[in-house]
Amino acid sequence: MDKSKKILVIALGGNALLDSKSKGTIEEREAAAALTAEQLIPLFQSDKYDVILTHGNGPQVGNLLIQNEEGASKVPPMPLDVCVAETQGEIGYILQKALQNSFEKHNIKKSTLTLLTEVLVDENDPAFSELSKPVGPYYSLEQTREILKTKNWTFHEDPAGKGYRRVVASPKPIKVIQTNIISNLLSYGYAVICVGGGGIPVYYNDKGEISGVEAVIDKDLASSQLAIDLRADLLVILTNVENCYINFKKPNQIDLRDMNLDEAMTYFDQGHFSAGSMGPKVLSGIEFVLNTGNNAIITRIDKLSTALENKAGTLIHL
Repeated sequence: MDKSKKILVIALGGNALLDSKSKGTIEEREAAAALTAEQLIPLFQSDKYDVILTHGNGPQVGNLLIQNEEGASKVPPMPLDVCVAETQGEIGYILQKALQNSFEKHNIKKSTLTLLTEVLVDENDPAFSELSKPVGPYYSLEQTREILKTKNWTFHEDPAGKGYRRVVASPKPIKVIQTNIISNLLSYGYAVICVGGGGIPVYYNDKGEISGVEAVIDKDLASSQLAIDLRADLLVILTNVENCYINFKKPNQIDLRDMNLDEAMTYFDQGHFSAGSMGPKVLSGIEFVLNTGNNAIITRIDKLSTALENKAGTLIHL
């Protein structure tokens, strides 16, 4: 690892690689990945950073769960940990290919590599008894009742009236199992893609063996944990807005361009950031700053370069 470079962990949202309005064709996925890769190129051209990319998998794993259900009579459906692993490979391949093509296009002498990544969780985490993370498709009340005749699933009704969705555990990440491997890959100059979809959730069973668990880890919290484990210099969480806000989309909306740790924790505790969107991102930034003393940035991908110059986005710092 080049000690003159800063370690930068960038968390890409699942929608950066598959727009929520898309049908999900391979052409759409490749086009989204190509655009994302091009927007990241200035980072690699600057040669200031060793870059680690993490990513979400919400739209992708949702589609995979639909395939699971539709094909269940012909092909055995896979548990959630396997579905996360499958989407890690799928998204990693598409993003890796797009990045490598952009490197070639811009004559950047660099290689990228995707790593299947496991993230350790506590099997006694309260999240396993308080299921809260929506996954998969929406179902009608009748469909939900039919599913519950054969499956021990938990459903929550969507507040917007779209139907019912399965909810699963979303435990707190404790450790990224492959941290040392990721560090070694950085030392060889790779741009590493890892911790896809929050990482494959695993725990150590009674025999001391790694076992998968039926859960989904928040990708921003997992990215923050990786950045902490690596003692990264900067954590950047990319989303679909330029920065954080108080009173979002209300007449008294206030842009938050800069928050010290106390301010970020106060706003978070006051409920200014919703649990389903900005909340985990701000919490991830807080955890990183608290544990490393280094800065975190929340912004949109097209504002990344200016955010790194502190001219855009929300900066969270001590």
